[in-house]
Amino acid sequence: MAESNSTRPNIEDYMMSIAVGVRARANCLGSHIGAVLARDGHIVSTGYNGTPHKTPNCDEGGCVRCSNRDDFPSGTGYDLCICVHAEQNALLSAARFGIAVEGSILYSTWQPCFGCTKEMLQAGVIGVRYGESWEPRPELREEYVRLQSFFPEKVSKVDLPADADSHTRGIKA
Repeated sequence: MAESNSTRPNIEDYMMSIAVGVRARANCLGSHIGAVLARDGHIVSTGYNGTPHKTPNCDEGGCVRCSNRDDFPSGTGYDLCICVHAEQNALLSAARFGIAVEGSILYSTWQPCFGCTKEMLQAGVIGVRYGESWEPRPELREEYVRLQSFFPEKVSKVDLPADADSHTRGIKA
């Protein structure tokens, strides 16, 4: 009988370590977020935040908001920002290649925003695991919690891998 490998990560640690690796591709000048969509323990899609496919990256001047951060205090100028969130990119990449996401769980290095939460619910994602917390404005917290309660497999915070590079931790601006 084969010996058990006690260093083998559980599925959440495994998926989160991959999400951390995916965020290394993020090019947004404001945050680095990585996401993995998995169904039945198998990866179906990944995504990181940055400009749309085949457009100049943030560090090439692709996003006006990212290129002019001093002109846009945190929480402003989102109507000018063209960056796509990591969670959106994971959903859209799956759609581009005809991969069903219904019944999947999303693993993200950052807690999804309202928009990404709505899109995941609409696409049939059944649960979310995230590493870094994000809080909406206090007056919107109740609605945010209510929206997230619709995931059958819940939304929960999990630890990021201990070896995750701190310089690429997401800070949504």
